[in-house]
Amino acid sequence: MSAIQTYFQDFLTNIRLPDSLKKALISAHTELREQLKSDDLTKDLLVESFLQGSYARSTCIKPAPGKKVDVDVIVVTNIDHDTVSAQEAFAIITPFVKKYYQNYEQQKRSIGISLPEVDMDLVITAAPSEEVKRAIECAGLSSAFTVDDLSGYQQSLLENYRLDSLERFFESDSTGQQWRAEPLLIPDNVENQWYRTHPLEQIRWTKRKNQICKGNYVNVVKAIKWWRRLELPSLKHPKSYPLEHFVGECCPDGITSVAEGIVGTLECIAECYPKKPFLPDRGVPEHDVFEMLSDEDYDTFYKAVCGGARLARAAYDSADIEESVNLWKSFFKDCDEFPSYYRKNGGFTPRVQESKGVPVGSVSAGRN
Repeated sequence: MSAIQTYFQDFLTNIRLPDSLKKALISAHTELREQLKSDDLTKDLLVESFLQGSYARSTCIKPAPGKKVDVDVIVVTNIDHDTVSAQEAFAIITPFVKKYYQNYEQQKRSIGISLPEVDMDLVITAAPSEEVKRAIECAGLSSAFTVDDLSGYQQSLLENYRLDSLERFFESDSTGQQWRAEPLLIPDNVENQWYRTHPLEQIRWTKRKNQICKGNYVNVVKAIKWWRRLELPSLKHPKSYPLEHFVGECCPDGITSVAEGIVGTLECIAECYPKKPFLPDRGVPEHDVFEMLSDEDYDTFYKAVCGGARLARAAYDSADIEESVNLWKSFFKDCDEFPSYYRKNGGFTPRVQESKGVPVGSVSAGRN
């Protein structure tokens, strides 16, 4: 095993959601979804619900100090968008939210629910076609699996059984092609219109990319999100999904380590995207993921990427483990989450903790 691998394993463990926050998140979204299924206000309205966002795609990192973990819950309804306006759709679901939650806010395209440790975004959709509705109902989407789960890590026999239905949903030539060609419609409360989005295609694409990258892709996203937070703390955009999407466009296929993915991604941005690109959304190509990103903010981001690419390349190419660790430590702004190098009894840095949830062989630095 490469010596640098243990550093990245510990780093990824240190930036993931703590178990306590993960439990709070699971409890929050499970309770919400059970209430949707049983409450008289919504049980006849509900087709299905499923998770979306960085948690579902296994690309979330632990929140910054003072911030909360968040999760998106997509609620597929039988609301007819031809007869019900976007604002009327919000009015239909709001009494349910008010019944169970004290702290909530109608946002542009969701209802934000604030809990002590967790923020949830409840996103409702209009009724899909009958074909897609049947596919969704049969797909097992109500299971709260993430992309890591779908990639085969830490599955019980029961989970394997339930995952099979979702795998079939994603890969089917019939129902799979049908849902892929039909984005869902969510209401825009400000513009009072229905807006096309395709959260299932985002999950499918991420799952496939992670497979191609041997389980490393979602960890590359986490690492670059962490780097961006430290490198550009006051920059508003890009972050969250737009940043993740850009990493997905630039991360080389077939990478064998997170270190290789970081270097390849940043060098691709530096070489190929000196100006802000138009990034078509997964499944909704007319939507630019970078729509909210200004040219000025992109220029700031791009300059940081160029400097980060040079430093990451030096760390990756170094044949000396101490130098490599120190360079990676510098790349991540000397944060506590990336372990420091030191010798003990003539050996390398000892492991200080177990690395849970990181696939074996997924985080070596390749050449070290």
